[in-house]
Amino acid sequence: MSDFRVKFRGVRGSYPVVERDFLEYGGNTACTEINVGGHLIIIDAGTGLVNIGNELMKNYLTSGMTKEERTPIKAVVLLSHIHQDHIQGFTFFRPLHIPSTVLDVYGNVNYSESLSDELATLLFGKSFPVDLGSIAGNLNIREISETDAIILKKGQSPIVKRIESEKDLTTEKDDVVITCYRSYAHPQEGVLIFKISYKGKSLVYASDKETYFGGDRKLERFAQGCDLLIHDSQYTTEDYMDAFVPKQGYGHSTFEMALECKKKTKAKKLVFFHFDPSYSDEKLNQLKEKFTLIDKNAILAQEGLELEL
Repeated sequence: MSDFRVKFRGVRGSYPVVERDFLEYGGNTACTEINVGGHLIIIDAGTGLVNIGNELMKNYLTSGMTKEERTPIKAVVLLSHIHQDHIQGFTFFRPLHIPSTVLDVYGNVNYSESLSDELATLLFGKSFPVDLGSIAGNLNIREISETDAIILKKGQSPIVKRIESEKDLTTEKDDVVITCYRSYAHPQEGVLIFKISYKGKSLVYASDKETYFGGDRKLERFAQGCDLLIHDSQYTTEDYMDAFVPKQGYGHSTFEMALECKKKTKAKKLVFFHFDPSYSDEKLNQLKEKFTLIDKNAILAQEGLELEL
């Protein structure tokens, strides 16, 4: 089994859907689980996070008879941004309520705010029965920027290192390296685009971003040659260009935009991601048939889909 594995837990955008015509691809909002080099990394905390938490709890409880014997739950959570569909599952992540849990959360908000304060306001306090400060687990929340790299070493807490040149990214063979950059192609304050690198393999997560005319040059450089590109594909071109309610400026891409990005980055595999909540299984299957004929290395994300790099 590969030591770089990806599992999709929530693949929808905007809001979750629970209807029989949406079961094949799933109705949970954005959440991607990555197990790499012995580390658990979760990108975005949409409603798909709830099931990850339930499974982690089950494994925790069966790992020992007493609290002292059980293996603590540890994870790194990367938040692309703090719109509702990317944080909805956070308060219902059951491991947060275990004192031994260690959750390192990274993201970015604007310069006049802190990520911790924003999460406390949006998710806890008046909108939830428990305050952020009352969480039993060890919750470490930190802002990062595109000059930072998160380095994960076996048996150690994450290290955040300032990167000013390529030589600053010199790491050991077993290290997992997370880098990012901020894209402003999503209202209101942009999003973080993440890259996870390990032993010569790389994954790029580019959700909730619109594609510029002529392509996104910054993303093309950032994702060049990656093994897996997870790219926002919220709309069909017809919906994006709709005469009555066009989606231009909404901060999302089309399937064609994602495919063009794959070509320009020379990514080995593309996963279309973050589908509009109105797109039923039937519609997504039609899109699957269309785009997999164009490129056999482009697939649609589905809840439960697992890939190995």
